[in-house]
Amino acid sequence: MTKNLSVPLIDVVLFLIYNRKIDIFLGMSNKDKIIVALDFESCDKALALVESLDGYANFFKIGLGLIGRGGLELASELKKRGLHVFLDLKLFDISNTIKNAVSGLCEAKFDFLTVQGDPQVIKAAVEGRGKSITKILAVTFLTSLNRKDLDQNLIIPGEIDALVCSRAEKAILAGADGIIASPKELSILRENPLCIKKIIVTPGIRPANSAVDDQKRVATPNDAFKMGASYLVIGRPIYQAKDPLSAYEAIKTQILNI
Repeated sequence: MTKNLSVPLIDVVLFLIYNRKIDIFLGMSNKDKIIVALDFESCDKALALVESLDGYANFFKIGLGLIGRGGLELASELKKRGLHVFLDLKLFDISNTIKNAVSGLCEAKFDFLTVQGDPQVIKAAVEGRGKSITKILAVTFLTSLNRKDLDQNLIIPGEIDALVCSRAEKAILAGADGIIASPKELSILRENPLCIKKIIVTPGIRPANSAVDDQKRVATPNDAFKMGASYLVIGRPIYQAKDPLSAYEAIKTQILNI
């Protein structure tokens, strides 16, 4: 089921309408398409960035790096402030543990939560989520990996885009609301009938002339949206800038003109 299938124009239109419905359901607007990654070593620094973007950025990602330093408390605080939170934990464990963990996390009504893209993990996460508004997103392959990395991890042979598409199909069929995928796989995913109406959150975003850092499958914000991303995760190009607000606003202005 990983063939590059063509999609009728009506399906593309339906995808755009569906994504807009998702935004309305979650209380989001077009300006919330940028998810600012709070990849700091302390919650104080993360909160300082949030406050420097107050009134401008509304969506923030908190990952494993902050969890042991008060990250969950920070995530809850951001929700209390009326902000959107993407809890990027990439959970992976036995089904019962996943179910219980997700059930507890969803009590805080975080907007997005990531789990690994294995079908049994996703099914358990969806069951644990219950009627919560939290969207369960499946990780395909990290944007810091290339084919050589997959070989070292004993992943089956094949082009990365085909493997991502196959993993995405299995995730959606298991009940995921969407997936995490790099810019390089967006086009083929949006041509897949199972993925055309699903949320795709895309990391590995680098504005023109920005350092690639440790990312290996990247694109500019404009290109990522044109290829079908629903949301962009952007961290270092914003928080490492001399003026994070100006950097954020420059990116937002570009994508709002698409």
